[in-house]
Amino acid sequence: MKKKLKFAAAVAALAMSGTAIAGAPDGKIQVKALATLVAPDGKITSVELDNIGLPAGTQTEADDNFVPTIAAEYFFTPNISLETICCVTQHDVTGTGPLDGAGLVSNANIIPATLTAKYHFGDGSGFKPYIGAGPTYFIFIDEKAGDTAQALGATRQKMNDKVGFALQAGFDLPINDNGLGLSVDAKRYFVNTTARWFAGNTEVLRTRHRIDPWVVSAGLAYRF
Repeated sequence: MKKKLKFAAAVAALAMSGTAIAGAPDGKIQVKALATLVAPDGKITSVELDNIGLPAGTQTEADDNFVPTIAAEYFFTPNISLETICCVTQHDVTGTGPLDGAGLVSNANIIPATLTAKYHFGDGSGFKPYIGAGPTYFIFIDEKAGDTAQALGATRQKMNDKVGFALQAGFDLPINDNGLGLSVDAKRYFVNTTARWFAGNTEVLRTRHRIDPWVVSAGLAYRF
């Protein structure tokens, strides 16, 4: 996490240091260094296999996380652009209901590879609101069975990588005439995944989950 924060800070510093040389409010490329809240859902939508014996009414939730995010955007016209983001976010999944607070998934790292097409309103000067939409691919890395899942006999856990969709809205606000600005962005993702728990090589639990995170960001933008 410290390395990611240092990287985001370095990008912001480079952006600010270069505004007097090459920045332009109508440039083709915009990069952003953002602080981001990732707030997933995590609820179970169906139980497909249960050899552990989950109590009736068991549900799950995923915790929120704050992460640094880098975004890169290319403007085809003053109003139309494509944007992609780079971040890694980490989450635990715990039980609710009869298993309230039980650790089921530990340290699930997610790369939400996302590409959105955006439409920017207005004439390109001053306050610039936008909307966007596009595909996403959630990549899960190095997730582990939580403490309670291990106590119930699970030794390994796996989340399936999954294709989904994202809606987006936000605004950019120029700070000066050299490409530096403020950016606020909100995305709602629509992604489901399958979670599997194993005892050795034997699958003992399989559940479907609604991920559907809200991803809200704010930070500096630099256009050139």
